[in-house]
Amino acid sequence: MNFSLSSKAIASSKADCLVIGLPEKGTWPDSTNQADEALGGLIKTLHKAGDLTGKNATTVTVPLTDQPWSRLLVVGTGKDTDRSPANYRKALIAMMAALKDGPSKSVVIALADTPVTGEEAVSSETALLSLIGRTLEDQLYTFSDYKSEKPAARKLNKVVVHASSAGKALKDAFNLGLATGRGMNLTRDLGNTPPNICHPEWLAQQAKKLAKDYDCIKTEVLDEKQMEKMGMNTILAVGKGSTQPPRLIVMEYRGGKAKDKPHVLVGKGITFDTGGISLKPGEGMDEMKYDMGGSASVFGAMKVLAETQPKINVVAVIAAAENMPDGGASRPGDIVTTLSGMTVEILNTDAEGRLVLCDALTYVKKFDPAAVIDLATLTGACIIALGNHATGLLANNDDLANELLAAGERAGDRAWRLPLWDEYQSQLDSNFADMANIGGRPAGTITAACFLSRFAKDYRWAHLDIAGTAWHSGKAKGSSGRPVPLLVDYLMSHAGK
Repeated sequence: MNFSLSSKAIASSKADCLVIGLPEKGTWPDSTNQADEALGGLIKTLHKAGDLTGKNATTVTVPLTDQPWSRLLVVGTGKDTDRSPANYRKALIAMMAALKDGPSKSVVIALADTPVTGEEAVSSETALLSLIGRTLEDQLYTFSDYKSEKPAARKLNKVVVHASSAGKALKDAFNLGLATGRGMNLTRDLGNTPPNICHPEWLAQQAKKLAKDYDCIKTEVLDEKQMEKMGMNTILAVGKGSTQPPRLIVMEYRGGKAKDKPHVLVGKGITFDTGGISLKPGEGMDEMKYDMGGSASVFGAMKVLAETQPKINVVAVIAAAENMPDGGASRPGDIVTTLSGMTVEILNTDAEGRLVLCDALTYVKKFDPAAVIDLATLTGACIIALGNHATGLLANNDDLANELLAAGERAGDRAWRLPLWDEYQSQLDSNFADMANIGGRPAGTITAACFLSRFAKDYRWAHLDIAGTAWHSGKAKGSSGRPVPLLVDYLMSHAGK
């Protein structure tokens, strides 16, 4: 797909289709007025007649003759007073639904001058161009790698986005949006890959491929012998029941100054989760291939960094294992010594994500991090608490938590903070080890984070529980690409600082 930015006058921007935004009430954007003038008042006539309502996320295609465009796609953008970034994105998604499998080969999109409510960080032309770029890539995504009959190629192959200028700031914003969309799509590709293909070693191969494709990425992979020598016994304990051995994957992007402390991303990479001996119910177990959603999101963020090359240092660590039940698998009641030296009584082998993460969180101390953010499809309790809309956030540092919350708001990839109070820690008490790996049914998301917090005391740390946001179920089943936008916004906000 050919994407570009243009500041040419609307009337001189030839294409198979012109896309304009029409408010339900309020002032028309300049681009819409320009299009209406070029069409001799056609848009006003149709609007007055009621053929065009402007209701948010509605689309109407109008055939044209003897014009620079063969058709006009009118996208409703709602009321000026209620045009939030979220509603604006709904309009963009509706636009792409009308375009992606339509007859147009080339399209001009004139929506970046649509006024959006909110602070400049989400409503400026720069922010809207970034969101448009991200939505273009995101909504054109397909995954048909394992279908014997491939879908027909789309006719759409050229998209020009209209902007007030073609200056560097706007181009950079648009390109960052496109890169974020591509990062999300890599995350989705990894998540959607079936578990008989996507196992720990395969994930390690994808990390090596990323380093091969981008010189700015350096990758190292630790195998089970190296982890055993180091004392990473909890990662190994999770993988004991599988014929696919665990891997610790380390990717480094060094775009900042040598002395700058890196921001560290830690991803849970359980490539399939049966629950182990504490076996999960069979219904819906196929979706446990998405239990590596944290690691997939880390991959997506690293791809965005590699493409845009901001001035920041970032280290990504992925703890990859497959949780299976066989004669060698960990049992409820086993006690394991972590890399930190603390011991854990495994009361439930289905609480395995925190076991692979705790060794990774100890390992990353070697990088002297500016901050550590771990991402994990960790608890079903998070879905009960927040549904599928918000990522759960817990942290040992208020400033870091607030930065991530703000990044999620700006990116439209929101998180919600839960408490990490000391009162919850006692639920992890064990009679036989330093701690248990579960804390009972109450506050399951919080006690899981309490467990992780014990291994993250030496640095600023935040935990993102993406169990409800990493994938969709039902007819729309598939990886969502979240929370790549949140991560990218957070990292870019620190670039050059």
